[in-house]
Amino acid sequence: MLDWLTLLARWAHVVVGMAWIGASFYFIWLDNHLEKASDPQFAGELYAIHGGGFYRAQKYRLAPEKLPATLHWFKWEAYWTWITGFALLVLVYYANAEVFLIDAEVMPLSQGGAIGIGLASLVAGLAVYEGLCRSPLRNSDAGLALAILVFFALVAWALAQLFSGRGAFIHFGAILGTIMAGNVAHIIIPGQRELVRAKQEGREPDAKYALAGKQRSVHNTYFTLPVIFTMISNHHATTFGHAWNWLVLIAMALAGALVRLWFVGRHKGAAPAWTLVAGLLLVGVVIVALVPGPQANLEPVKLEDVKRIVGQRCLNCHAEKPTLPGLAEAPKGVKLDTDERIRGQASHIRETVRARLMPPGNITGLTNEERVLLERWNP
Repeated sequence: MLDWLTLLARWAHVVVGMAWIGASFYFIWLDNHLEKASDPQFAGELYAIHGGGFYRAQKYRLAPEKLPATLHWFKWEAYWTWITGFALLVLVYYANAEVFLIDAEVMPLSQGGAIGIGLASLVAGLAVYEGLCRSPLRNSDAGLALAILVFFALVAWALAQLFSGRGAFIHFGAILGTIMAGNVAHIIIPGQRELVRAKQEGREPDAKYALAGKQRSVHNTYFTLPVIFTMISNHHATTFGHAWNWLVLIAMALAGALVRLWFVGRHKGAAPAWTLVAGLLLVGVVIVALVPGPQANLEPVKLEDVKRIVGQRCLNCHAEKPTLPGLAEAPKGVKLDTDERIRGQASHIRETVRARLMPPGNITGLTNEERVLLERWNP
């Protein structure tokens, strides 16, 4: 049942996330492609063609003289993305905290303690970000961006000192996602409601609400690629399993933001090339830095030694018929119950053991000596 709930929550999360990100990307694109309008009440307009038809979009400087009978809002995409994401966090990382969230060699937390810290990090991250955005730094885009970057660098480091690499990465993404949904819930939507209310009451709308909403919308678009990276990184132990995983996280998140900055600039017709180059260069530096170093010239590891370790630490899950309660099939179809299967998974075994991905939560007690031996094995 937990597996089905996780599958359905992940499916829903991807669907509503596509809707939110798609709408966000579209409106950023729309704003940056507006052409000067002949009517001074409009900030700009554009024509587009899609799906066999022509469209004309116009953006008012603040609000129309008369509100239309039907006004479309964009909020539930954001809310449901956060709700389904939080459900996944609970189903995967909190229901299995001892496996996916806690690494006793990083910090020996209790299950309740780890979950409490995880939840507190979401609240604290939102509170600090909000404090920065309401401080005098809000009047300087560059100053605010630098402060946010420093803050998230500290967050990445702190999470890596508390949780497993996988748990640290996903909580970094969850903090960003919480901030993004919070921007919609308590800045963008309330500001839009105030603009509508002003028109309904015959008042001149205050431009500060539009400006605040625009600022947070821009923040959200730069957070998007880093969030997506943290979502998919749990499939790649090379990143979160490295000893310097917090630096990997900072570099990849910054690379995503820089690439997104280039795309936003490209919409305006003057994309700063250095942002794309810097983003791709950061990714390249990470890739090179994570290449394993050469192994010492030691005595080759024998298959018999590997089989002994696999039999003690891995076969309860990775066998034709797993013996671990609740497992009907070997995870991801990886089976290690014959010599041929072990040899065929040699590189995968080395990678997952080096990244401390397996055994999950080290529930079978793989020792450091055994890890070193498996990392050295090269049939």
